[in-house]
Amino acid sequence: MKLLLRRDQKSGLFGKVNFTLAIRAELTPEEKAHVKKYKLGDTMLYERMQLVDPGSGLLGLASRLAHKASNLTISVNDLENGKTIDCKDIIEMLAAEEQIKEAAQTFRAVLGAAASFGGEEVVEFN
Repeated sequence: MKLLLRRDQKSGLFGKVNFTLAIRAELTPEEKAHVKKYKLGDTMLYERMQLVDPGSGLLGLASRLAHKASNLTISVNDLENGKTIDCKDIIEMLAAEEQIKEAAQTFRAVLGAAASFGGEEVVEFN
């Protein structure tokens, strides 16, 4: 698996700079087969914000809908198909990039485990 990251910037209204991070993973045919076999496509790898208190009633529903609309999530399918993330500043972009790299590393370990089913591993301790 290769993780491709592309940073970009655009000038917005009133001279404000908007930052984008384009991400995509290149999977080998074997890795794609593991994603399909173990149904890993919907596995969540990154979530910008987590809803701590979903609330209740009509206000809670409105809160959950607003959170869903503004929250950024990245799944295995998003990585495979590519996704662009809009960030308000460089700090947010770098933080998202670091989180995505960590998630991709974990996903790579999952793919490695999926490839080793049916075999055995020897761990030697000194």
